[in-house]
Amino acid sequence: MITVNPIEIEGMYFTAVRVELPKTNLISISNEVGYIMCAALDVDVLNDALKDRKVVAGRAKGVRSVEDLLNAPLEKVTETAEQYGWKVGMSGKEALLKIS
Repeated sequence: MITVNPIEIEGMYFTAVRVELPKTNLISISNEVGYIMCAALDVDVLNDALKDRKVVAGRAKGVRSVEDLLNAPLEKVTETAEQYGWKVGMSGKEALLKIS
């Protein structure tokens, strides 16, 4: 099952997507600038092979819900995300508010 919901964070709007797969879920929260995602996101591919795309993205590990993703510390962020003030260890919510 795929669930897509709008979410509001401090007056800013994002899209939350949850894809239920066997034994795991893919979870992301995005807007038109960038996104955060569960550990399925390969930040190294974005930084290396797709560097020219300048993707703003961050990854959090061990999340099972949209709420978890908002509260979890980011484990890894793209080089372009760092230009928006994203840092490893900041919460997903903090990162998203920097791209609103």
